[in-house]
Amino acid sequence: MIKTSPYGWISQYFFSFFFVYGAYLPFWAVWLQSEGISSTDSGIILGLAFATRCVSNLVLTPRIQRVEQYIPVLRWCSVLCAVLIALHGVTEGDFVWIAVATVALNLFFGPIIPVSDALANHYTTLNMLDYGRTRLWGSVAFIVGSSIVGWVVTHWGENWILYCALIGMLVTILLSLRLPGPPPVTQHQPKPGSRVRLAGILKEWPVIKFLFLIACIQGSHAAYYSFSSVYWKSVGYSESVVGYLWSLGVIAEICVFAFSQRFFKSWSVHAMFLLSAVAVIIRWGLMAMTYQIAVLVVIQLFHSLTFAVAHLAAIRYIQQSGSADRMIALQALYNAIPLGAVIAVMTTMSGWGYERWGSYVFLGMAVMGVIALFVRVEYPERTTTEITPEAQKSSG
Repeated sequence: MIKTSPYGWISQYFFSFFFVYGAYLPFWAVWLQSEGISSTDSGIILGLAFATRCVSNLVLTPRIQRVEQYIPVLRWCSVLCAVLIALHGVTEGDFVWIAVATVALNLFFGPIIPVSDALANHYTTLNMLDYGRTRLWGSVAFIVGSSIVGWVVTHWGENWILYCALIGMLVTILLSLRLPGPPPVTQHQPKPGSRVRLAGILKEWPVIKFLFLIACIQGSHAAYYSFSSVYWKSVGYSESVVGYLWSLGVIAEICVFAFSQRFFKSWSVHAMFLLSAVAVIIRWGLMAMTYQIAVLVVIQLFHSLTFAVAHLAAIRYIQQSGSADRMIALQALYNAIPLGAVIAVMTTMSGWGYERWGSYVFLGMAVMGVIALFVRVEYPERTTTEITPEAQKSSG
């Protein structure tokens, strides 16, 4: 079996997977509309996607207790996702069959991000890689994917959204067949019966506050993820321009990931969340009021603050949470609730709101930033003693 470094394996897996995400996230609503699905029904389908990821991350991801399981899980999820993306091509515009295919796809799509993040966190705590500089390759791939798909769709049609996603997932499968060296090994074997359970973690008030805060910030992206492409097309911008706008946002995101240690080493998690909340208010307030290209450029540059800074703050919080099984549990909750359930609900509401109010639906997203200003994140007292020196160093 071909071997590579942990940085090489994870960064390249991030690259190929997020290429697929660059086809899926900005353009799936466009593909749905090309299949004759209305904005309201598109909101329901996209909401089902996020809801399924939520269930998947609550039920499947927490069962992965040992780091040795991470790579086999990523391989099998990639294979099943490729099969299910291909099945979308035979739904023939039928709402029910598209919804069924969406649920099946996202059942296995859901665990990929938390498990790959957990694998990166594992090597980060061992001081074998820098999370920000590893994760940025996913952002680079998102730019490449959204730009290529935007250009291809403009010239060859909406069916190429599916084809590009499928090609990207096949490459992801091939890259996952290698093995990082040294392979991931659980550092501290859990005692029998000591498995971390989500129900127990969800009773901790600091964890509840953390999930609520990140839900407000990341959940505010729901209308953007699902309907910004549709909105920008409706005011006269081509698919290519839409792809470039998405790419610009991710370029700003990459800069934050690349220089996260330099920019935010001395920042507290709370201060990073506060910065993101303020940026949410400004970004979505502007989005609701204008579609002038110069302002859209500024709005997209704010993605570095509304998404990237909040994501780094969340990852830092998780890295400092203690043992590996607790980290994967928090990673699952982070992806299941703020990035799954909340965005599912907000996406469904956004579809309904966009059909009635157009761009003013983004004002609702700005309100979520206002709420986030009043939530202060903190750590459970019992976990502070579990933080390893390596984790403290890697998290800055």
